[in-house]
Amino acid sequence: MRIISGKYKGARLFSPVDDRVRPTTDRIKESVFNIITSRMRLSEATVLDLFAGSGALGLEACSRGAGKVVFVDHDKDSIKLVKDNIAKIRLPDSQYEIYFTEYATALKKLAGRNFDLIFLDPPYASDAAEKALALIEKYNLLSDGGIVVVEHDKDKTFDSGSFLSDCRRMGNTSVSFLTKGDNE
Repeated sequence: MRIISGKYKGARLFSPVDDRVRPTTDRIKESVFNIITSRMRLSEATVLDLFAGSGALGLEACSRGAGKVVFVDHDKDSIKLVKDNIAKIRLPDSQYEIYFTEYATALKKLAGRNFDLIFLDPPYASDAAEKALALIEKYNLLSDGGIVVVEHDKDKTFDSGSFLSDCRRMGNTSVSFLTKGDNE
């Protein structure tokens, strides 16, 4: 697992020691960021990495110019992995926040803030993505022109609610890119 592009390009990140956390592969990460950068500028963007795992998606965004990343996970081993990866690349304290809590609690605490890019990579067998999206909408956390990126199983039907969705299949994984609908 590595950072693909930007300031920290080539930096090797620590990987999970077991299969409880499923890191996004470099190939998928590269495809996801190609799509994101074709739709928005990451320069100074505010990013939320929900279900952060190793923090690889948020760190990739930092490497590509994001101004701030908020990492959220409820697993102590994942939080340690995020912290270890932040330390490894020497990310300045001003560029990140870490929340060691359940996603719903974190989203409620973050109410009133806006994020340009939100990553949702929950366990595939859960309905956490749909629940998190409903809370993101409830607390108005996505900025105008912002994107929510949801990684999910290719066989899962993903309900994007009132968000406009563009779903891409990448092997055994699907990635949905969501933006606010016109009905707001």
